[in-house]
Amino acid sequence: MSYFLQANHIYKRFAAHTALDDVSIAVPEGKVFGLLGPNGAGKTTLIRIINRITAPDSGDVLFGGRPLAPEDVMRIGYLPEERGLYKKMEVGEQAIYLAMLKGLSRSDAKRRLQTWFEKFDIMPWWSKKLEELSKGMQQKVQFVITVLHEPELLIFDEPFSGFDPVNADLLKREILALRDKGHTIIFSTHNMGSVEEICDEIALINKSRVVLAGSVDEVRRQHRTGLHQVMLDDAGLEALKAAGITPLGVEEQLPSMHEVFIKTVSQ
Repeated sequence: MSYFLQANHIYKRFAAHTALDDVSIAVPEGKVFGLLGPNGAGKTTLIRIINRITAPDSGDVLFGGRPLAPEDVMRIGYLPEERGLYKKMEVGEQAIYLAMLKGLSRSDAKRRLQTWFEKFDIMPWWSKKLEELSKGMQQKVQFVITVLHEPELLIFDEPFSGFDPVNADLLKREILALRDKGHTIIFSTHNMGSVEEICDEIALINKSRVVLAGSVDEVRRQHRTGLHQVMLDDAGLEALKAAGITPLGVEEQLPSMHEVFIKTVSQ
C-alpha cells in the first residue's frame, strides 16, 4: 500500500503534560483516514505538527515518502476545529484574499469560489460581512476556502461541529467526492456517527497513544462478540414456537465503531 503521509514515533510534551507518546500513523494515498479519539487525546496536537504549526520533541513526518518540508504546507488544506475567519470582512473578498495566499490568481480564485458558493447555496451572501452569517453558513465558507486550492492532503478537524443533519450530509458527500478525485483526507473526530460512512482507515488515539489502527472493517472484526442475527419468515416464526426452527439466514452482527470506541477508551 502506498502511504501519502507517515508520522513516526512522535513525542510531544507541554510542561508536565504529555500530549503525544510515541505516536505513529500511516495515511494511505487517496483514502479517508479517520483520526479518532476523545477530547484531549492528542489528535489536534498531531494535526498541528503535520501542519508545521508546532514541532515534535522527537520523531518525524514523511510527506510523499520524504521528510515534511516548509513548502509542503502549500499542498495541505486545513480546516481547524477553532474557526478563524475575519468577522468584519466581506465574505467574497475574504475568500479571494485567502485563496490568493494559497497561490491562486484573483481571477481563478473568483471563478472557483463562484462554483463552490453556488453548490453550497451561499452565493447571495458574497457581499455580506461574515458576522451576518449563521454559524453553519460560516462553516460552509471556511470549508470552501480549505478545499479551493485543491491541495493533495486535506485535514478536517471536527468538520460537522454545529451542522444540522442536512448540511452534515452535504459535507459528507463533498468529502467523499474529493476522495474519489484522488485527494488524501485526514478526518479528525470524537463523534463516531460518520466514521463508518466516510473512513477507509482509522487510528484511535487515547491518553496520548495510538491504541487501535487499521481499516474500519478490520477493527470491527477484531472486536466481534459472536452475536448473530437469525432471519425467519412467518412460517419460521411458527416453527420457532414448535421448536423446529428453519432460518432464512444467519448474519453476524459486528460491533459499530461507536461501540468499539466506547469499549476501547473505557478500558
